[in-house]
Amino acid sequence: MKIGELAKRSGLSAHTIRYYERIGLLPYADRNQSSQRDYDASILIWIEFLGRLKTTGMPIRDMLRYAALRESGVGTETQRREILEQHRARVRAHVVELQASLLVLDTKIAGYAGQDQRMKDYDATLPERPRKPAGTRAARAR
Repeated sequence: MKIGELAKRSGLSAHTIRYYERIGLLPYADRNQSSQRDYDASILIWIEFLGRLKTTGMPIRDMLRYAALRESGVGTETQRREILEQHRARVRAHVVELQASLLVLDTKIAGYAGQDQRMKDYDATLPERPRKPAGTRAARAR
């Protein structure tokens, strides 16, 4: 498939695909008789995986290291697994932070929802409270 179709199917721009190829995240594409890039459809799976790594915040240097190991083939599985395990631990820690932040947001939002209710209650007519006659203050204990 040509770069335009790959861009369309992957959601990446042609510029990004060329950049990824230049820095080593994508393998160089074969060229057809017209010297245009000709990608195999299987590249879409790799691009989707790279997208997941990017979404989870993996630094590009780690993505490049993983891609180089992948390109090296058999014998690098342990190293690739270790990269992914380390990244998974960082993602899990980040998820915990996000959950704590979400709880703070939920609490704050609930407080504002409560404020709306308090404002409605405040604007409502307050019931009359019986007043004590003047001069009948309660004696304070000393």
